[in-house]
Amino acid sequence: MASSSAVLSYSLRGGEFSKSKTLISASNRPLTVAIPLHRRPHKNGSVFASISVSGPAVRTGPDDLVASILSKVALGIEGVTDFVAQTDRGVLLTKDKHKEVAEVAQELQKYCVREPVKCPLIFGEWDVVYCSNPTSPGGGYRSAIGRLFFKAKEMTQVVEAPDIVRNKVSFSALGFLDGEVSLKGKLKALDDKWIQVVFEPPELRVGALEFQYGGESEVKLEITYIDDKVRLGKGSRGSLFVFERIRNSV
Repeated sequence: MASSSAVLSYSLRGGEFSKSKTLISASNRPLTVAIPLHRRPHKNGSVFASISVSGPAVRTGPDDLVASILSKVALGIEGVTDFVAQTDRGVLLTKDKHKEVAEVAQELQKYCVREPVKCPLIFGEWDVVYCSNPTSPGGGYRSAIGRLFFKAKEMTQVVEAPDIVRNKVSFSALGFLDGEVSLKGKLKALDDKWIQVVFEPPELRVGALEFQYGGESEVKLEITYIDDKVRLGKGSRGSLFVFERIRNSV
């Protein structure tokens, strides 16, 4: 945590030094990490201290977990929104990294509001920064073959009050043609956490060509966490989604 301040205290116990480090996180929650300093004698009589640090990074609540999951889907690079392409929204992550994202998402679920479907924070414009299944947010365009011809540039979702959802995937076809696929759907709450969206047939635009194709589609999604920065969801087939807010209600 780059913005943390530290208060250090030292004590001498037996043959060891002990250093206690209190961290003040960005969420103003104090953290205390004990770091033992073992005395190591040198031949000239000087005493050197070695620092031993064990265990995973300390996380203390939703703010830290949100920062953690966003860094993981962006390979830990600062400026998450600008560098999400580094992982192609999760496609390029290893199995171990996908597991880490899932573990943090599981922890965040413990901090979810009681009835997320009724939370007004659901409305606004969201960037799809991660999905555990590449084809879930973009269909065939995001399959292994589709990605050879279509390079995703933006994947966004707008949720408008009271019940409109607009999904858009913009891409570059064959490296030189810009295009986008958009869907408009109607949202329905199934219970306190699950929603259903029925989408109209998608609209495809490539260059000057624009047309509608296919039929209606339907998705069901459980909202597992939501705040003013991120929204997490799990599809009916288990796909994990991470949305990062672009702007508030539109």
